[in-house]
Formats: sequence, structure tokens, C-alpha cells
Amino acid sequence: MPDKFSRAIRRKTMQAVRSRDTELEKIVLKSLYHQGIRYRKNVRDLPGKPDIAIKKSKIVIFIDSCFWHGCEIHFRLPETNREYWQLKIERNKVRDLKTTAYYLTNGWHLQRIWEHELKQDFQGVMRKITAFINEYSN
Repeated sequence: MPDKFSRAIRRKTMQAVRSRDTELEKIVLKSLYHQGIRYRKNVRDLPGKPDIAIKKSKIVIFIDSCFWHGCEIHFRLPETNREYWQLKIERNKVRDLKTTAYYLTNGWHLQRIWEHELKQDFQGVMRKITAFINEYSN
């Protein structure tokens, strides 16, 4: 099935998709900051560029988008270019597994949060994140 948008419009739309500093991520970071929790965001020298990292305590937190990380509940394969998207999302899932394995085998404390969890129960997830950080902070 051909794309209903021209190549130029599709390109502009895809360029607008953010890989960092999403609105949901900003709200989480702001909440942590107001609780007095200091962190680094999108740390380039750590595998997978974690959304939140506290290096001295070896804590990393990833906020995974339902689309880009292939959420079993909410992911829907796009109607156009299906083969490309299927391969892309599968590669993302494999990369996520490798990243998780790296942190766990190297003594890091890792937490992955799905986008839909934050949307369904923001306060509950924030309590979970805060408890996780407090448990492993030095």
C-alpha cells in the first residue's frame, strides 16, 4: 500500500519525531529534580544512552516508547512499508536486550519504564522510580 503522504511531507513528519526530551520524559525529569534527585540525562558515554543515569550509584533508567520499543500491548505495525518497520522494531528490541544484559552483567541497577505505564499511573510510577533510586543510591 503506497504512503498517503508525499516523500517530502513524510520526511518532515519523521524528522519531527524526537528521540530525546519528549514531553513525557521532561515531566519525569522535572518531578525527580523537584524531589531533590540529581541525575544526568541521555548520557552518551553509556550504552543505550539511558534517559536517566546516576553514575556514582550505577543507576540507569530507560523510558521506552510503546512504538519504538515494540510494546506487546500498544505497538501497531504501520500499514505502509511494513517489512521495513517490522525489521526496525525487531532490531530495537534486540538492542534493548543487549543493553539490559550489559548493565546487569556489569553491576548496574537498571529500570525500564513503558510509556503507557506513565500515562496510566504517573504518580504510582514516579513513586516506583523514586523508591528504586533511593534503594540503590550511595
